[in-house]
Amino acid sequence: MTTRVPTSALLDDLLRDADTERVTLGWLVDRLGDRSFGLVMLLLALLGAMPGASAVVAPLLAILAVQMMLGHAGPAFPRRVAGRSVRTEGLTRTLRRASTVLRTLEGFIHPRWPTPFEATKRGVGLVVLLLGVLLLAPVPLSNIPPALAIALLAIAYLEEDGILLCVALAASALLLAIAAGAVWQTMGELGWVRGFF
Repeated sequence: MTTRVPTSALLDDLLRDADTERVTLGWLVDRLGDRSFGLVMLLLALLGAMPGASAVVAPLLAILAVQMMLGHAGPAFPRRVAGRSVRTEGLTRTLRRASTVLRTLEGFIHPRWPTPFEATKRGVGLVVLLLGVLLLAPVPLSNIPPALAIALLAIAYLEEDGILLCVALAASALLLAIAAGAVWQTMGELGWVRGFF
């Protein structure tokens, strides 16, 4: 049985191999191998928590989520999107932050409750799709809770931690229920659902 390389070590290797100037999303996905869904999801979640990034992140998360629901082995973005490059310096800052957090978490998050992660991929994809929609809510700072929930799902998926996956799914369900309640209340106040009472 081969030892699982910690995700933080994988990110460190990625930074060492990156071009000094710019890297493309396609290069990133190719380099991540079997953890590409989890790592791309984590990176998008981190970006989604930043002010003003939701409008860009949400469509990319939707592409990722639909491919997970369809059972794809790894994410594949349209050529125009995959060919887009970002400055290596900016990516390095983001990955170093993620790597530091992951290195801390890896002390107590590890493969346990051997959940068949391939089997749960479709369900996680659906939850990520719904959380991605919440990123677009036109309320200040409303992007942070769904971004954190997606990050939790990504970390659980990366480390194959069934316990953390259950916690992340429960937190996501609570968040989606609160959002659905808020939408329902708003519709009631606007008189759109009066006929249901």
